[in-house]
Amino acid sequence: MDKLLLDAFRATDYLVCLDEVEWAGIRIDQPLPSSLQALVGARSWGFITAWNPRAETTRTPADHLAAQRELLTALRAWPEAVIHPAIGIGRTGWSEPSLFVIGPDVALLDTLARHHRQLAYVHGQATGIAYLRLLE
Repeated sequence: MDKLLLDAFRATDYLVCLDEVEWAGIRIDQPLPSSLQALVGARSWGFITAWNPRAETTRTPADHLAAQRELLTALRAWPEAVIHPAIGIGRTGWSEPSLFVIGPDVALLDTLARHHRQLAYVHGQATGIAYLRLLE
């Protein structure tokens, strides 16, 4: 991954929808905000999408939505998963619908991210630091 793309991942605002009006923001290399710490407890978590595989925007909106639905279905198949809608917003104005999921470990998230040809995703354990996990 080139430095420009890595910098874009690091500068992204990773926002999690908590309810109809409240959002919590995750920043890479920072602890989770207190509102997410309360939800996560001691479990692992990830911020993942099926949108824009390989950081390219060549798919149609319908194809993006179909891939995101497939990702959501796969996460729902994991019985202990707690899933919240989320969105990643880049500094240059792009955005990607995403999912914040509590419960799955890195092995499962890696599998799902690779299946959807993602270059990276954000993850962490309990209330610790949010890490950018590079898959290439």
